[in-house]
Amino acid sequence: MGIYLPIAEISVNIFVLLAMGAAVGFLSGMFGVGGGFLITPLLIFYNIPPAIAVATGANQVIASSFSGALSHVKRGTLDFKLGGVLLAGGIVGSTGGIFVFGFLRRLGQLDLFISLLYVVLLGTVGGLMLVESVNALRATRSGAAPVLKKSGQHNWIHRLPLKMRFRASKLFVSVIPVLGLGAGIGFLSSIMGVGGGFIMVPALIYLLKVPTNVVIGTSLFQIIFTSAYTTLVHATTNQTVDVMLAFLLMAGGVAGAQYGAKAGQRLRGEQLRALLALLVLAVAFRLAIDLFVTPPSLYSLSGVDPT
Repeated sequence: MGIYLPIAEISVNIFVLLAMGAAVGFLSGMFGVGGGFLITPLLIFYNIPPAIAVATGANQVIASSFSGALSHVKRGTLDFKLGGVLLAGGIVGSTGGIFVFGFLRRLGQLDLFISLLYVVLLGTVGGLMLVESVNALRATRSGAAPVLKKSGQHNWIHRLPLKMRFRASKLFVSVIPVLGLGAGIGFLSSIMGVGGGFIMVPALIYLLKVPTNVVIGTSLFQIIFTSAYTTLVHATTNQTVDVMLAFLLMAGGVAGAQYGAKAGQRLRGEQLRALLALLVLAVAFRLAIDLFVTPPSLYSLSGVDPT
């Protein structure tokens, strides 16, 4: 069943978009990521223009994140105070990212920049997560306790001023790295159409030593508001949000996130991190193929010689 998307200016299959939204929503609820790093490339693979995919994909991130965060609120695994500080930094970062997005679009380099950024970030983050999670799984199977650094050993973070206590996360740390992390995620959200969970989740776990069960809900909480702000500014500044496309993705995402949250509770922290790492690397590999491999059919558009 086809439908025409007025902003994207393309006809698509409704059921394909609903399935995309549901699949990404399921992964969002399971891993605590907004799903933007998946939905944006999927939309690009489906021939949606990258500028539209980035801006509209943020809508699906909002729906999936809200549905998943609601499940974590009920279980008491969401740190509202930590999420609020991350959000404050996220708003600042998103504002700066919107202007960079518009600038690159005017230069005609937006599509290339988005693809390169995805490959570099997803490849780096996925690789680091995979190495750590595999080591943790090996240690668990051998009967040895995984070697985890204590929060007090992160001297460069704990020597910073302006410390704040986050009781739900059992954390006492400076707000400077928390605000910086939020700002970086906000910037990426506006440029790449992602919630930033694929970076925030490992950063909170490995840098700040926030418990994995609290990280997921807190990450989703921050993603909701950062992505909502990004979507609003994209719609008013760049006019790149396709409402019909966003609605179809959100409908599938809300349903999928609830089932994903339940599935995530059945896996250990290191198992979740390993699966997320493999997923991130798979997306990076697929984008790298399109970016670097020579296509089978080459063509060029050139002007006609008037002589």
